[in-house]
Amino acid sequence: MKSFHLHLVSDATGETVSSVARACLVQFEDIAPIQHQWWLVRSEVQIERVLKAIEDEPGLVLYTVIDAEVRARLDAGCRRLNVPCIGVLHPVISALAKHLDAEMASPSPGRQHAMDADYFARIDAMHFTLAHDDGQMVHDLDSADIIVLGVSRTSKTPTCMYLANRGIKAANVPLVPGVPVPPEVMAAKNPLIVGLTREPSSLSDIRRNRLRLLDQSEDGSYADVEKVREEILGARRLFAANGWPVIDVTRRSIEEAAANILQLYAKKTGKVL
Repeated sequence: MKSFHLHLVSDATGETVSSVARACLVQFEDIAPIQHQWWLVRSEVQIERVLKAIEDEPGLVLYTVIDAEVRARLDAGCRRLNVPCIGVLHPVISALAKHLDAEMASPSPGRQHAMDADYFARIDAMHFTLAHDDGQMVHDLDSADIIVLGVSRTSKTPTCMYLANRGIKAANVPLVPGVPVPPEVMAAKNPLIVGLTREPSSLSDIRRNRLRLLDQSEDGSYADVEKVREEILGARRLFAANGWPVIDVTRRSIEEAAANILQLYAKKTGKVL
C-alpha cells in the first residue's frame, strides 16, 4: 500500500471536499491516504495553523474556500511549500460566472446548508420516511412521493433514507410470502411505485448472514435459496402485473439505486432533484 498525506481544507463543514476526495480516491487501488481534516477555516490565523501542519507533513491539498483573501493566502502558502493545492469549487464557480455573465453573490461559507425551504422540506421528508418504514402507517400512503416495494433484505430502508435526504417522502412496504399487499398500496394514485429485487443466491447469502448476526437458526425457509427464488419470482410477477418499474440492486450501491429511482421520479413528475 502506498501512503501519502492528504489535507482537506474547508471554510464550512467539509462535506463537499470530503465527497470529492472519496469519489477520486476510489479510482485508485493500493493507496492509503493519511487524511488531515481542517474545517471552519475562515481567518488568517487558522490558515497559518493549517499551513504549519502542511509544512510538517507535506501532501496534496484539496480545499473548498469561498473567501478570496483566505483562498489566496492558502494558495500562496502551498506554493511556498511546493505542495500541490487544488480548489474544488472555484473553477466551477468561475466557469458558471463566465457562462452566465453574472457575478457570484456575496461570499458565504456553507451557503448550501442554509435553513431555507429546501432544508425544511428535507427534514419533513425524513420524518415521513421514518414514520412509514417497513410497512408502517399505510393509511396515508397516497401522500408519499415514492413507495418502494421489495422482499426482505432488498435495501428498501437505506434507499428510502437516501431519498429522504434529497427531500423525497419515501415509504417502503415489505413483500411477505402469504401476506397480501396492503390495499392502500394498490389504491395509491399519486406516488411513484418502484419494486426492488436482487439475485436469489445473493439475497440468500445476505439473509443467512443476517440470521447469524441475530444468532438464529439458518435451517428455515427464510434463507433457503429455492424459497428465496420463489419470493423473488412472485415479487416480479406482482411488479409486472401492475406496470411498476423494477430495479435490480444486486450490483448497485444504495446511491446508484436511489439515482435510478430519482430518474424515474423526474420522468413521472418533471421535477429534477
